[in-house]
Amino acid sequence: METLTIGQVAKRAAVGIETIRFYEREGLIDEPQRRASSGYRQYPPKAVRRVLFIRHAKVLGFTLKEIKELLQLRVDPGSTCADVRKQAKDKIADIEQRIASLKRMKDALDRLAKKCRGRGPTAECPILEELDRWEDAHVNG
Repeated sequence: METLTIGQVAKRAAVGIETIRFYEREGLIDEPQRRASSGYRQYPPKAVRRVLFIRHAKVLGFTLKEIKELLQLRVDPGSTCADVRKQAKDKIADIEQRIASLKRMKDALDRLAKKCRGRGPTAECPILEELDRWEDAHVNG
């Protein structure tokens, strides 16, 4: 069976070697056997596929914990597509919540930016004044 070095896996998956080691420590990929003669890690070719899966899941917004759960679903004989679909639906709800929060932040910043003429000293800046008022209300309130 063909084996790969950590560098080969990293190159094929377009990640750094430290990323591979990190995924091992986190339990996302199995720690491979080592060559008796050199002590080098010997990865199976499927390790590249696993790293690519992890990368793609991260791009879709899944956390490492959630990715670990997805990987467990894949090997658990009692899991079904419905279980995976639930994970995806939960992630969609999480993303929608974050989008709503980001929109509220954007709207608040838009309101502050409209109050500022962009001229004069910073001591008279309505944006900074508003941030100070918010700090006073939340630190001293």
